Amino acid sequence: MARTVAEIMTRDPATIQADQPVVEAARLMRASDAGDVIVFDNGRVAGILTDRDIAMRVVAEGRDPAATPVREACSGELTTVTPATTIVEAVRLIRANAVRRLPVLDRGHLVGVVSIGDLAIERAEDSALAQVSAATGND
Repeated sequence: MARTVAEIMTRDPATIQADQPVVEAARLMRASDAGDVIVFDNGRVAGILTDRDIAMRVVAEGRDPAATPVREACSGELTTVTPATTIVEAVRLIRANAVRRLPVLDRGHLVGVVSIGDLAIERAEDSALAQVSAATGND
């Protein structure tokens, strides 16, 4: 059983610059079969954009995904962890902050993302969430 985030995180997650249009972020999500991209601004991690953010903050508001910059749709307040963060602590942070994903930073550099699905697969592999998370996408 894994003890740290480093053992279960998704390495090398998709990233995008904050000034890029949301439509490019959506294309990156499709290409990487992921529900999120990490947002960079001036060389630093500045946020996370999820498929839900696109639906709620762009599409539902009638904004043009080709004209809306990622910085206007992403979540900028991040809860992050390090590769050495324990699984128990990651679960606690997800619960306490009501988030689904935690960017993993090593000395300020992005090295991965750990999701609620990753944690479910590790901690409760028979749960519905773990089974859905482990399944391949259905483009």
